[in-house]
Amino acid sequence: MQRLILASASPRRKMLLEQMGCRDFIIRPAPGPEPEAGDLPPDEAVVAVALAKGQAVAAGAAPGDLILAADTEVYFGGTLLGKPQDEAGAREMLARLSGQKHTVYTGVALFLDGRVVTGVEATDVFFDTITPEDIAAYVASGEPMDKAGAYGLQGRAAAFIRRIEGDVYNVIGLPLNKLAALAREMGVGLF
Repeated sequence: MQRLILASASPRRKMLLEQMGCRDFIIRPAPGPEPEAGDLPPDEAVVAVALAKGQAVAAGAAPGDLILAADTEVYFGGTLLGKPQDEAGAREMLARLSGQKHTVYTGVALFLDGRVVTGVEATDVFFDTITPEDIAAYVASGEPMDKAGAYGLQGRAAAFIRRIEGDVYNVIGLPLNKLAALAREMGVGLF
């Protein structure tokens, strides 16, 4: 198998790769600030950012290295909700999502010796109504600060989620089924 390079510092993506049996991979986040996708539709925006991250890492990769890049965003009310800038931003995002449906998009890009394959996954998440007290307690925990939409399904915010339609791993940050399909398309195994 090729050397796998995860172009992300996300502990959740690392955990998901390990969950699917990938143990020997290198973590090498893209240098510099997070790329921005501008005014693209959400499905195109996450792929564009994943491509930018992957290209930055692929530029320094050795022949035969398989680079995996991804970007996850929460889409609600016609806008992408990135990671909150501060606690006030996290409270505002969670209040907006309370009692509502939103969509989580993840763009995935695989790079190998000049070849690139991309894919996108969309998952609908339905939040229960969240009280202001629960929002304040959750924000005070610090958990929402490094997560798109200011919440993590795999943590305390699981109590806010009424229903999910689609790939649960996508909401955590890496749609494993989509990743496996892209790897097959690329002609490589991940295990």
